[in-house]
Amino acid sequence: MSKNGLPPFGGDLSEMVLRAEGIHSGLRLDVFLSRCLTDRSRSRIQRWIQEGRVTIAGAGAKPSRVMEVGDEVLVRLPTEPREPALLPCPMPLDILFEDDHILVINKAPGLVVHPGAGHRDGTLVHGLLAYTSRLASQGAPLRPGIVHRLDRNTSGAMVIARSDAAYLDLIRQFKDHRVGKEYLAIVYGVFKDRRGEIRMGIDRHATDRKKMAVVGSRGREAVSRWEVEEDFGEVSFVRVCIQTGRTHQIRVHFNHLGHPVVGDSTYGGGNRRAQSIHSTGLKILLNPVDRQMLHAWKLSFDHPVTSNPLAFTADPPPDFSDLLRALRSLKRGDA
Repeated sequence: MSKNGLPPFGGDLSEMVLRAEGIHSGLRLDVFLSRCLTDRSRSRIQRWIQEGRVTIAGAGAKPSRVMEVGDEVLVRLPTEPREPALLPCPMPLDILFEDDHILVINKAPGLVVHPGAGHRDGTLVHGLLAYTSRLASQGAPLRPGIVHRLDRNTSGAMVIARSDAAYLDLIRQFKDHRVGKEYLAIVYGVFKDRRGEIRMGIDRHATDRKKMAVVGSRGREAVSRWEVEEDFGEVSFVRVCIQTGRTHQIRVHFNHLGHPVVGDSTYGGGNRRAQSIHSTGLKILLNPVDRQMLHAWKLSFDHPVTSNPLAFTADPPPDFSDLLRALRSLKRGDA
């Protein structure tokens, strides 16, 4: 045994101490750690606990141990395999704003935000490194400056941190739900009401771990407020404001309501749904759509250094705008 009562492990280890505050009271230990260590998966954290790498007051604890205010958790992090070097890759970037602390961009559809399984190069991070030598060093090694993400096939406004001070403040703003996020989406079906709110918990799908699902009170709180802008008989154009930012939140919420996002083959809006459309004209327009018609239109937050309120609008990409224009033309009966 080591002098601090922990079993010895091979390899170099680093240690960190995390203190439970009032907002953490009542959380399971593994949930508390997953909220503090956002770049680590909950399964990995549970494995560390089982291996004895996590202690409270010098003693081991179970993942289900309930946190109390003032608890100090010692985490001994194992040395992990060295990540591959990030090499700059020049690519066109639609810059909406930049200063010494932040970049705001309009992300193109089809662009992966950061390296991960199956996407080692050609990501937004690689493009950012080719554009600027200054990105925040905080966060995971392969995600310099990344404080939030958009799905690969979702387009729109993103903010990137160029300084560490900006990174830490933006992370707090996102966690405190102080960032305004407004999306545009083309979804299947016509709504009975013109506006509404979806308040349904989201978590990993029970059998497909790559997907998310509505799981009610067992999931993490997720709130989406929507308003219908236009309807086109069997599809609708909606504006969605999300109070929370859960993985795939809008796609999962609207599929659960029976209104999947057009083109979203993962959550019910793929080619099979397009084939069920009765209108021949609509079917011709929707069949070729090969990515979810979801666009992050507006992003607002306080500047992380000056605290000045900022708001940005990102124009939808051509495939989204062209589909919307064609839907309007079909509704008018244009030739």
